[in-house]
Amino acid sequence: MSGLTTPSTVPFPRLGWWLLAVPPLLLIAYLVLMDNGAISQTGAYLHELMHDGRHLLGVPCH
Repeated sequence: MSGLTTPSTVPFPRLGWWLLAVPPLLLIAYLVLMDNGAISQTGAYLHELMHDGRHLLGVPCH
């Protein structure tokens, strides 16, 4: 059976870092790209920062 290969595995430490990094990155992406005040109601400064981030990335928001 020379045509069969064993599947490669992802080492757990590398997978662990991804599992820790992905949720905060998704939250940041949501805040910048889609949030219109649902989460960022802490003040006008944070709302305007996210609004300007959408314009910087070219995401339509108006």
